[in-house]
Amino acid sequence: MMNQDPYFKKVIPFVHGDVSLTFRVSQDLFSSYDVDVGTRFLLRTLATEGVSGGRAILDLGCGYGPIGLTLGKVNKDAEVHMVDRDALAVECARQNAELNELPDAQVYGSLGYYDVRKSDFDLIVSNIPAKAGEPVVTHFLRGAAPSLAPGGLVAVVVVTRLEAFVEQILGETPGVVIEVKRERHGHTAFLYHFEGPGTGGWEAVESEPYTRQTTTVAFGAQEFTMRTAYGLPEFDTRSFASVLLAEAVRGVKHLTAERALLFNPGQGHAAVAVWKSLQPGAVELVDRDLLALRYTMRNLELNGCAGGQVSISHQSGLAASHGDRADLIAGVLREDEGPAAVAAALDQAARRLAPNGTIVTVGGSTAVSRLIAHVRVKKKLTVEDRKRRGGLSLLVMRGKRSS
Repeated sequence: MMNQDPYFKKVIPFVHGDVSLTFRVSQDLFSSYDVDVGTRFLLRTLATEGVSGGRAILDLGCGYGPIGLTLGKVNKDAEVHMVDRDALAVECARQNAELNELPDAQVYGSLGYYDVRKSDFDLIVSNIPAKAGEPVVTHFLRGAAPSLAPGGLVAVVVVTRLEAFVEQILGETPGVVIEVKRERHGHTAFLYHFEGPGTGGWEAVESEPYTRQTTTVAFGAQEFTMRTAYGLPEFDTRSFASVLLAEAVRGVKHLTAERALLFNPGQGHAAVAVWKSLQPGAVELVDRDLLALRYTMRNLELNGCAGGQVSISHQSGLAASHGDRADLIAGVLREDEGPAAVAAALDQAARRLAPNGTIVTVGGSTAVSRLIAHVRVKKKLTVEDRKRRGGLSLLVMRGKRSS
């Protein structure tokens, strides 16, 4: 199964001290060319300081797994949890846990600390994303306190431009003691712990680290409220792709949808517009990004869609997580995943489509041309319409009628 993975790019060998590992990587994950220098620097710093991780280790934002799995190899008795908001990262990290004979590593999706399944880690490690935004970086730093065992340690690495901000946040946080600060060209590593009373309260203070703003958005005659997040596009306006998608769904003749599947929804602009236009009885949101899923679900609820009508599937691709078929499948192509992954997602969508159901998607003109050629070969769908606008293409497809 691994060798048929449309997301697979290559295998990376990695040596740390006395342990050797191998990592399968995807082209659409951070540092797919090699284990990045920040990760290597953090692991060297831990080794230099004699930190192996104790009984339980949390790798926050694990990517394809180099930090958590390396520490799991160094300390084979440790319980290792590895979390990421990107489902593709989670899937790659699970594959790499198997590949490196660490089957007991627990790898799952989490938005920051919110979905972590333990609260007594001896070591929390993170290569904090450079583009996370200051509130999210603060959440990563301060939010560790409730998840640590007494005497637990936090070890993070950041790019140099975040060094002053991280030092300021840690310095302003009651109970934080910085044990080690080590610098190299381009990166800084911090090792710190919490001591004294009240350190567990910082998670409540930082309860909305991802929320950026609440704004009013207009789609034609429709107007609705959107709460937007750091770390997602379209935080202050709708993208042209979202506008095109929403307009296309409204323009499909005789379109009704009892069940709609909306993929790669971003902040949720097009998803809310589609829901307001069609009022489906059930909406399934599918995305790799747990942040996008949570905020789109919240925005649907803010605009009158009952929470019980919405389900989320945190996954890469569009493979079915249950047996229900959708009358409408709509979303923007994630072209960075590569042509093979985009084609695989379309095949999965075709299998999930109800008889005579409709698929509406938007992407670059080259990607859409490839999809049309793919559809003609597979013969599972019929191309109903294609429109080119502003460098993008809109594609409307129809499923085969049941016999």
